[in-house]
Order: sequence, then C-alpha cells, then structure tokens
Amino acid sequence: MKKFLFILATSLTLFSCAHESVESKPITEKEEEKDLSKLSIAYFASGCFWCVEAVFESVRGVEEAVSGYSGGEIENPTYRQVSSGRIKHAEAVKVYYDPEVVSYETLVDVFFNSHDPSTLNRQGPDAGPQYRSVAFYQTDEEKAIIESKINGILERGEYGRVTTQVVPFDVFYDAEDYHQDYERNNPNNGYVQAVSIPRLNAFKAKMPEVLK
Repeated sequence: MKKFLFILATSLTLFSCAHESVESKPITEKEEEKDLSKLSIAYFASGCFWCVEAVFESVRGVEEAVSGYSGGEIENPTYRQVSSGRIKHAEAVKVYYDPEVVSYETLVDVFFNSHDPSTLNRQGPDAGPQYRSVAFYQTDEEKAIIESKINGILERGEYGRVTTQVVPFDVFYDAEDYHQDYERNNPNNGYVQAVSIPRLNAFKAKMPEVLK
C-alpha cells in the first residue's frame, strides 16, 4: 500500500503544473524584442499558465502572451509562493492583441472555450486557489462583456454553475523567464504531453475560426 501511494503521489507531481523540478529547454539566444507598445492588453487566469499562454498565442491577432501572477496582495511574488496556494495570486496571462484583428469579446470567448469555468479552484489535475478562473476587467465595457458571456453560458445550460471571478485588474507580475513559452520550449515534458497539448488541441477543435 505504501508503495502504491508513493507511485500515485509521484505521478500526480509529474503531471501537475506546480512542482519545482521543472524541465526547461536552455535559452541559447534571446528572441528579438517585439514592439508591443501600440497593442491592447487583456488579463485572464484559467489554470496552469503554461496551458493558457499557449492557447492565447494560437489566436490570430494575439502578438504575445506572457505568463505571470495577478489577483493577490504581495509584491513581486515568486513561483514557489504562488504555487503553494497560500497567497492570493493566481497564475495568469497578459495578452497583447491587435483590436483591429481580434476583439476583446472574442478573447473572452477564447477564455471560456479553453477551460472549465465550473470547477472551483481547479483545472484538470491542478488544484488550489492559484488555479482559479478569473477574468480581470479594465473598463466597464470589458466587465459588461464578461458578465454577458457568463449569463449566456448559464442560459444555454453549458454548465450548472460558473465560478469565474470577475474582478477589476490591479497589477500583473511577470513570471520567471523559464515559464515563458514553456509549452513550446518543452514539448516532451510529461505535463505538457499529458495536459497542455491536449487542452490546446481541444480548444483548437472548438474555435478553429480564430486560429493563426
């Protein structure tokens, strides 16, 4: 029994976003910096940011998605602090997009179509408040769009409930460098193979019309 519990615990660790022994491809050369100054920005949280970043970067009109932390109170949180679940920050993404190509409303559709908004503090194998569903709004118009989408989901009966938090955006902290483009840089990682890629492919099948 002890051996079985050890194997189970090890398996859950390997296929969870929150573990320290992450494998990361060495960065041999820095990508040329993009000029993102003229783009609009949106902020979302919906589970492991490795997965969420990959989803948004597959969308036409999104120039960059950055993994990071938002929704908490302490300044400059670390991955270890956030993944412990003991502070209020969620793993989140900052999405740079061209509103002439993709609208904020479409990004909200991407958000809701790429995760399960009915699970409280959980996405797939990842559990804890750091993996909660959050749509951060910056204007009253954005708030109205998010709330309208939630009402539509409930009216259509897609889920019995929606646990997504709709909160005003405050501050976003970039995650450590090795988290950026993690799925693309580490395609053979166990979690990426078992969770991230299937999640990305499920989204692509759901919204093929928005893909690059």
